[in-house]
Amino acid sequence: MLRIDLLAGCSLSLVLLAATPAIAQDLQDRAVPPPAEGTVPPASPGTPNPEDQVRFSAGQLEYDTNADIVTATGDVRMVRQGQRLRADKVTWNRKTGKVLADGDVAVTNPEGDIAYGDQIELTDSLKDGVVDNMLVVLEQGGRLAAVRGTRQDDGTLNLDRAAYTPCAVQTSDGCPKNPSWKITAVRVTYRPERQRVYFSGARMHLFGLPAVPLPKLSVPIGDGSDSGFLAPDIRIDRVNGLEVVTPYYWRLAPNKGLMVAPHVFSDVLPMMQATYESLDTQGAFRVTGYATVSRRSDDLTTATPLDTESALRGYLDGTGRYQFSPEWSLSGSLRLASDRTFLRRYDISRDDRLRTTASLQRIGTNSYFALTGWYVQTLRVNDRQGLQPIALPEIDWRYRFDDGLVGGKVQVQLNSLAIGRPDGQDTQRAFASARWDLRRLTNWGQEVTLTAYGRADAYNAQDIASSPLIYRGMEGFQGRAIGAVAADVKWPFIGELFGGTQRFTPRVQVVASPKLKNFAIPNEDARAVDLEDSNLFALNRFPGYDRFEDSTRITYGGEWALTRPGFTINTVIGQSYRLNSRPTILYDGTGLSDRWSDFVGRTELRFRDLVSVVHRYRLDKDNFAVRRNEIDAIVGSRATYAQIGYLRLDRNIFPTIEDLQDREEARVAGRIQFARFWSAFGSAVIDLTNRREDPLSTASGFDPVRHRVGFQYEDDCVRLGFAWQRFYNNTGDARSGNSYSLTLAFTNLGR
Repeated sequence: MLRIDLLAGCSLSLVLLAATPAIAQDLQDRAVPPPAEGTVPPASPGTPNPEDQVRFSAGQLEYDTNADIVTATGDVRMVRQGQRLRADKVTWNRKTGKVLADGDVAVTNPEGDIAYGDQIELTDSLKDGVVDNMLVVLEQGGRLAAVRGTRQDDGTLNLDRAAYTPCAVQTSDGCPKNPSWKITAVRVTYRPERQRVYFSGARMHLFGLPAVPLPKLSVPIGDGSDSGFLAPDIRIDRVNGLEVVTPYYWRLAPNKGLMVAPHVFSDVLPMMQATYESLDTQGAFRVTGYATVSRRSDDLTTATPLDTESALRGYLDGTGRYQFSPEWSLSGSLRLASDRTFLRRYDISRDDRLRTTASLQRIGTNSYFALTGWYVQTLRVNDRQGLQPIALPEIDWRYRFDDGLVGGKVQVQLNSLAIGRPDGQDTQRAFASARWDLRRLTNWGQEVTLTAYGRADAYNAQDIASSPLIYRGMEGFQGRAIGAVAADVKWPFIGELFGGTQRFTPRVQVVASPKLKNFAIPNEDARAVDLEDSNLFALNRFPGYDRFEDSTRITYGGEWALTRPGFTINTVIGQSYRLNSRPTILYDGTGLSDRWSDFVGRTELRFRDLVSVVHRYRLDKDNFAVRRNEIDAIVGSRATYAQIGYLRLDRNIFPTIEDLQDREEARVAGRIQFARFWSAFGSAVIDLTNRREDPLSTASGFDPVRHRVGFQYEDDCVRLGFAWQRFYNNTGDARSGNSYSLTLAFTNLGR
């Protein structure tokens, strides 16, 4: 007769699973907990070599003096040299040194691995022996079960008819369940010194499906890495056909590794990918390279280019950072492609510009130094590579004096920059500046900040004819002096509202600066100026150093915030007025070209971790037309959420100012978890720009750029996913069309 007591909250099917006799391997937990540290009395004081002594406790003890056999029963616990044993009954032959443990046996080694069994025969060192119906729970994750197992003195386990899984064998409610995947084998060897499990005659079981035979196989244990194959990737797209990626990882040292991944295609020649990474006490770096031979087109403007040629193509991507001391560091990145369509053709990246940088920095308590250089490679269709900037180098040094003039803070800065272009304008710049800030709180609660700023510039420009007229400046050496003073007043009011706390902060700023020699100076870093909430109260609303706003203006606005438990809302709005009537250097469409600026603001709303909405806008001062409308919203939890983004820039600016063209775009993404481990996801980007907004655009007003839809299963030890992706734009040999990808990854396999 079989009697089954249902566990609380567990279904009958799950309990029957746990109660089924183990024909081969039982991976479920055993009823008896492992022996705990400190449950056996310590050795007596003065005992020689106490670690070599076998200490034990039991409910009853019998000793056969003739045979020299000790029999202990009743929750027996034994300890020797860090090895701990628990059993219902232990028979110890002191002449032969054999120990036979029966009934709910559990043995723990010093590393924390626990071996369970019905019966264990081992030596009195408790290190080696033979175990029937063995279960091993590894300290670093995973478990092994076998009909019979042998423990060697060095900790090696040899198992017959065994199974291995790193997956959970219980639900979150404590009910038994089948692991998502497991490996069964005729023979299994676990070597703890290598942190690896070896299989002979292995088969893979996934979700209980028919077993897949595998050749000789080994897997790492715990968080370490070792040489071996990684999880493969499978993909299908229109241009390259079926793609199979089978990475292999070489563990060159504990802190170094090399991954080589052949990409095999059905329609084109293979591509090789390699990644080398290194980590030491001062920093780390990683370099990835791709290389193949394929046909490419140099005609990127034609929808169906015919002039294709076979060529060696590739891409390099590297990044690194080293911290030599608390102050000094060196960082850099490398991004270079053989041509403008390689990254899109093989779906590596959709970036339209690649930037290679290197920077040496020193950051102290009150000082900053940086030596930086960069190189830009354009992947845009109509851009000339010869007009892309190369900076060698930019030098920036700053120092802050906390005890400055009359209690304020003073910061001095020295900066130099050399920009070269193979086929365009070359610019060299150097300046020295000083800024003084004094912040005080009045007796009425106002926060008053006074600022004084001065700077001296020296510029040199050559070959200016290749740059747009509004950016080029004048040929040769030019000098410029900059001065500005400002006063900024904030007056916060705080009170209760709707059971929470509200804060209203009016703000007024006055900035005065004389007319400057701006147009004689080349503009390299201050082109994309646009009035936003982030720069409304800035001393200089241009983004870089090459332009400085020379006017006397008043900026006013206010910030209102409401905070309740789990809920916050914050909104900012403001405008500025230029006191002088002289012509401005700011272009039409920036929101700053007239004496009255446009209205600009931001509203941010958050509700717990479920809702986050940020809205940025700019309203025309004359007719309140929306010149900038940007919304980013996330609604939902981590498991199920929707993400919406919308951007519309309606500046009505000249088409010749290419950095400030009108755009309209929508982005949507979401994820729905429809079961505990199952989810569906999707995303899309849509170009809403039309020719009225951008005369140079060929968009129709609703042009999808790309979308992605798929589903995924993910639990504690397996991830399975399928995705469909479509690109809608043709650029040379990077063609529009569908692509499909399959992802399958296992814990402790392919990593």
